[in-house]
Formats: sequence, C-alpha cells, structure tokens
Amino acid sequence: MQLTIEPLPDADQPVRLPEPLIFGRTFTRRMFTQKYSPERGWHDATIGPYRPFVLDPATLVFHYGQEIFEGTKAYRRPDGNVNLFRTIENARRFNRSAERLCMPPVDPEEHLEAITELVRLEHEWIPSQDGAALYIRPTMIAADVALGLTASQTYLHFIILSPVGPYFAAGLKPVAVFISEDYVRAVRGGTGDVKVGGNYAASLYVTEQVKALGYQQVLWLDAIERRYVEEVGAMNIAFVVEGSHIITPALTGSILPGITRDSVLKLAPDLGYTVSEERIDVYQLLDDIEAGKVTEAFGMGTAAVIAPVGKLGTKTREVIVNNFEAGPVARRLYQALTDIQYGRAEDPYGWTYVIKVR
Repeated sequence: MQLTIEPLPDADQPVRLPEPLIFGRTFTRRMFTQKYSPERGWHDATIGPYRPFVLDPATLVFHYGQEIFEGTKAYRRPDGNVNLFRTIENARRFNRSAERLCMPPVDPEEHLEAITELVRLEHEWIPSQDGAALYIRPTMIAADVALGLTASQTYLHFIILSPVGPYFAAGLKPVAVFISEDYVRAVRGGTGDVKVGGNYAASLYVTEQVKALGYQQVLWLDAIERRYVEEVGAMNIAFVVEGSHIITPALTGSILPGITRDSVLKLAPDLGYTVSEERIDVYQLLDDIEAGKVTEAFGMGTAAVIAPVGKLGTKTREVIVNNFEAGPVARRLYQALTDIQYGRAEDPYGWTYVIKVR
C-alpha cells in the first residue's frame, strides 16, 4: 500500500479526553481514507486529519443504502504497547459484507496495515483506566452521484477511531432483554449474516419501544417460525445449561458470525466447558430457565465482550436469569478473553497482534 501521511496542524497539542467517556462520541484527530474506481482500483490511501466529507445529495449511499462497516478495538498492554485482537478476521468479514453488497473487496493485509499505522499514530488516545480501549470503525460507502437502483462504480473506504471507557464501569451488570415476537431482524437469504447499516436501522423501531418497558436489548427470533433464537441487539447470544455446557444458536444465514462468538466457542473448551451450536426454541428456553436447567444467559460482542442477561421477557411473560446477577461462566469467560485482549495473559491462539509504541 502506498500510504500518504498528512501532517496535523495541532499534533503538538496534548490529548485531553472528556470525563466521562460516552461510547462513540469522541474521536481521534486522524482518520484513514482511500478511494476506489474501476480504472484505478483502490488508490489515494491517506492518513490525515479527522474531517467531514463533502458529498453530493444524490450520492448513492444516501438513497439505496450501499454501506458496510466493522467494529474492533485496540487495547493497551501492561508494557505500554498496544494489542489488536483478531483484526484480520474483521477484515475478512468486511470483505464478505462487501461481496454481498456488490462492493469491491479490500486487501485484508493492507486493511490491517492501515489500521496498524493509524492506531500507532493515535495510541495516546487509548484511555488509561482498566477496561478502556480504542474503538476502531472501518466503513465503506457507495460514492457515485446518480439516482437509479444500481451498484455504484466508485467507493469511499474510511477508518475512524474513538476512545471508549469500560463498558461495565461498576463491574459486569446484567441487562434486561425483550423477545420480539412481532418483528424480525433478518431472514435467511437476506443480509443478516453480514454487517450492513440497514440491519441495524431496521432494529431501532422495536428497540426504542421496549426501552419504555424497562428493557435494554431485543432478542430477535427467526423470521419463518418466529420461535427460534437468533441474536440479541448488536450481539450474539449464548446460554449455559446445568452450569457447564454452553449453547448458542447455529449460524443459519440470518445471524452475524461474530468474532467474539467464535472466540468464545474456541476458548470455552480450554476452560473446561462443553459447547454446541443448536437450534434453540425460545419458549422451551424460558421453561428451562424457570426449571433451573438453563443457569445463565449472556451476549457476546466487541463492545461489551460478554454481557450477562438478567431477564428475558415477552408481552405476556417475564423470566429472571440467575437472580439477575452475572453468573460464574460469564465472569470467567469475560476475564479470560479480556486478559488475552489486554496482554495480561498468554495468547495460545495467535489472536493478538502487537503494535510497538514503546
């Protein structure tokens, strides 16, 4: 990659982070951009000042939603250097999303190179407190100026960084999750298994409604029978059976294959748990929670890593999970994963990539 690094006019100014840090509201001073055209391929790769884009009102992304994104993090190690966690897998998923939306792929190694150099330049923005990180948001949008339902020929690929505090400032806190029986997130054959903005826009209607009922997240069911568990909010979900067996919905083509989900499935057996990917009937699940057979529930995703679920509810029923407390399996998985991410423990899986800044 021929990467141009533009100077910052205020590079000598110290980094000052707001307190408290609100997720996704603060951004570093630099960003990465590159452009695509059929004639030149990807070109003009640049790390320069964070700044707005000027886009024509007829730019295709505004009208037909041809847009993809990813989310990963950079973590401060005890030695002062920085870890990336399975970022190459995010790059590969970025390309799967691009293929589904008729967008050009990026070279995964060059994508990782761009992230690495951007984080190296902006590492001072990683907050110092335990559990904090630098959130990384790669995005690609259609850039043609035209109206008409067709794939764009030109694209803009950019990466921005946002310092974020601990997701659970006071320790692992369970969330309440509402089961959506009337609306669905995605269908098999659609775009549920890739990371496109439209998936999340379609989830907002129910999410906003259930906030008034005291719920923080929505559990989505399959679109055909409306009874099989798929995802929760912006995370995958798992359940613990009889204290030691972890089950999670099998990937059906409408569920996003999460990087954290995959990490849990690989890590859990080495911690002594058994795992399986299954078709999970939500109503049998509620019965099993009430009967004490299912002892824990938790979400898995980049933002929280592990998010315990303390309550599941429908329009007619509410079930409390583990006395609305984070369970031992969720706690152990969270500790083991974050120890690897932050470089506090050995990484036997080759998941981390160290950026030398010290």
